[in-house]
Amino acid sequence: MALATHLGPTVAVTAVATLLAVAAGVGPGRTALVGLAVLAGQASIGWSNDWLDAGRDAAVARADKPTVQGLVSPARLRAAALAAVVLAVVGSLALGPAPGVLLLGVVAGGWAYNAGLKRTAASMLPYLVAFGLLPAGVVAAAPGTPVAPWWLVAAGALLGGAAHLANVAPDLEDDAATGVRGLPHRLGAAVSALVAAGLLGAASLVLVLGPAGPPSAVGWVALVVAVPALVVAALAGTARFRAAAFPAVMLLTVVDVVLLLVGGGAVQ
Repeated sequence: MALATHLGPTVAVTAVATLLAVAAGVGPGRTALVGLAVLAGQASIGWSNDWLDAGRDAAVARADKPTVQGLVSPARLRAAALAAVVLAVVGSLALGPAPGVLLLGVVAGGWAYNAGLKRTAASMLPYLVAFGLLPAGVVAAAPGTPVAPWWLVAAGALLGGAAHLANVAPDLEDDAATGVRGLPHRLGAAVSALVAAGLLGAASLVLVLGPAGPPSAVGWVALVVAVPALVVAALAGTARFRAAAFPAVMLLTVVDVVLLLVGGGAVQ
């Protein structure tokens, strides 16, 4: 069941949301509630994905999927996904109407992707919306229900778009074999890597230059680190840099997450 949540992304998104809540001054009790609500929402998205894709995964013998391994049944995943949605609704709305609706928008985006948008040219849209709503919802959970600044929301959306391209990249061939034709499949692996690098680079710029006042020392250091990584990631389509492209994208992602958390502290 843990593997079927898509454990890596679920833990990463929950951790970033929780740390952002700490940085934004949400408060200990409400920060814990943010973490639980986000965790429940992400688990529901992962479980619904493996439930809805069980037939496709079996058709291409996806050995990394618990349903294909026979470790869990689609029916059990369906029940768990629905139960997790209920928990996400209760936890999110307990934070208040504004943060509740925003955080549930993240869940809705994930379910919309699983339910069919992943097969269309608009497959990136749920990621853009969901990852843009996430920092907005976390910041709104702070006392006084503050509105997240535009640059924090924009950076979240850009990170979401890059996450979509990176998440789909390993499954392009299996997806094509079962009729999934999302945006990354239409762009191809090389162009998808280039676009992902561009989105991550744009997120870095927004997070450094968006806040009022001159960029911080952390921002300048982040840009110095990000520029060479961006160049390598953008050259993913060439044989010479292909092996280094994935580590470069991961480095850019880490840089942007650090900037996002620093930006959360600037909201207070």
